[in-house]
Amino acid sequence: MAIRDALSADGTNIVYRAGGPADARPLVLLHGWSANLRCWGSAADDLAARFRVIAVDLRGHGYSDVPAVGYDDPKNWAGDVAAVLAAEGIESGAVLLGWSYGGIVLSDYLTAYGTGAVAGVVYTGSMANIGRDVPGAATGIAMEQAIPGVFEESAGRAVRAFGAFGNANTGPGADKGVDAQRLFGASLATPPAVRKALFYRTVDNTETLRALDIPVLVLHGTADQVVPIENGRYIAEAVPDARASFWEGAQHGLFIEDRPRFVAEVSEFAESL
Repeated sequence: MAIRDALSADGTNIVYRAGGPADARPLVLLHGWSANLRCWGSAADDLAARFRVIAVDLRGHGYSDVPAVGYDDPKNWAGDVAAVLAAEGIESGAVLLGWSYGGIVLSDYLTAYGTGAVAGVVYTGSMANIGRDVPGAATGIAMEQAIPGVFEESAGRAVRAFGAFGNANTGPGADKGVDAQRLFGASLATPPAVRKALFYRTVDNTETLRALDIPVLVLHGTADQVVPIENGRYIAEAVPDARASFWEGAQHGLFIEDRPRFVAEVSEFAESL
């Protein structure tokens, strides 16, 4: 996959990785809070066998710029996605896939730019809204246990706080250790100020969900302790054309917990559009 970048509307440089057939349907992967474009592991490579996969480093994460402010403005997040689509010359037919916080980002984009460039949306272990007392924005028990320690600049305190996630991002299994450590490292590599800033904003994209004129796939584990399944159900109930796949007993990172199933369900949805 080739590493490229795009300049967002506010001047922030957004880095992304693109691969797969150039003439295939674009599939834009938006990672979660305190992760990066490598969080998808081999799932991204599997999907690139049949789609034009574009994995983005969100602002403040990975190799993208780390602005000092602006994380509370939905227009900035929307502008980042728009900048990547423009840089790739994508004007229609894209599928946006958001994991965890990435679902908020893609919802911000849809609110600001509409669905002209988008054929479908996938929310996985995700939410569309954020903020205290905002519907569809509940916080899971693992996240509650990790806050506020994950905002600490003290390395020791931050490491212990991230430990509260356990295997929530990978699911159980002796073969998940390498992926777990990779995600753990990405979390620690995200600046503490960014980790904190992402939580201190409020946005309700419910009206956007209700007005969507494109199909939406919701993938969510029933045992997700980071983003409760209630958030996934909220999206599925709000969207006019929603397809939901609730994985019994699965946790937060479905693309790692059961990669073949994740790739199959995303592929089936994208190929149906």
